[in-house]
Amino acid sequence: MHPNRDGWFSDGNVPCDPVPPLSKRPLRMVLMGPPGVGKGTQATRICKSFRTCHLATGDLFRNAQCEGPATPAMKAALAAMQQGRLVPDDVVIEMVRERSGCLKCQGGCLLDGFPRTVRQAEALDQMLDEFGAHLDAVIAFEMAIEAIVARLGGRRTCRSCRAVFHETSNPPATPGICDQCGGNLVRREDDTPEAIRTRMEVYDHESRPLMEYYDAGGRLLRVTADGSPQEVFNRTIGCLSSFLVPSDAQRAPNHVAR
Repeated sequence: MHPNRDGWFSDGNVPCDPVPPLSKRPLRMVLMGPPGVGKGTQATRICKSFRTCHLATGDLFRNAQCEGPATPAMKAALAAMQQGRLVPDDVVIEMVRERSGCLKCQGGCLLDGFPRTVRQAEALDQMLDEFGAHLDAVIAFEMAIEAIVARLGGRRTCRSCRAVFHETSNPPATPGICDQCGGNLVRREDDTPEAIRTRMEVYDHESRPLMEYYDAGGRLLRVTADGSPQEVFNRTIGCLSSFLVPSDAQRAPNHVAR
């Protein structure tokens, strides 16, 4: 895995550590999935396996809020967030374009959180085309809503140190008490069943056009996220391997990994 993301957090021109030569061409992928499917866990494993860089826009926004924006696009994005507005497509696209050096990296990349709209996806295709590259695959993790409700509904967070536990999969030694600092464990307001279903409805509504866009181009790989992290990872890698063998022209839409 190539962990140095200095260019991603600045303007894409900061030189990263040298990337070891790859036996195969670098892969450029997009990661999608609703809250609760384990995207973060799988992103770490995928990047380690393919030696790609995890480029998450969420990390970029959090870094900007802590250290201050370094580019015009980041200043505009931070201003929108501070006003409680969605960051406009034009700003997000320019923010990624400022970091196009990361998209060109010889180690490849896994984009997470971008694109979120068809317009952003079209802009990404154009950026990649400008330097003779293309998007290899869009990995979309899927899980039944009731399974997501059970997974997120059992999550408990420490009021003091923010450590995260789960009532069934990662319970504390003493119910309701944090193993790390002894603080009280609570359920976040957005982890109630009603709130989770609302978030899922919003995600489904917002992501459907983007999924259709990538599906029509034969780049969408649907992966069922049920099972342990290792089971999901094995399923993802197995399907990615078979998915990337044929040429783009031979790919059929609706690739599903169960």
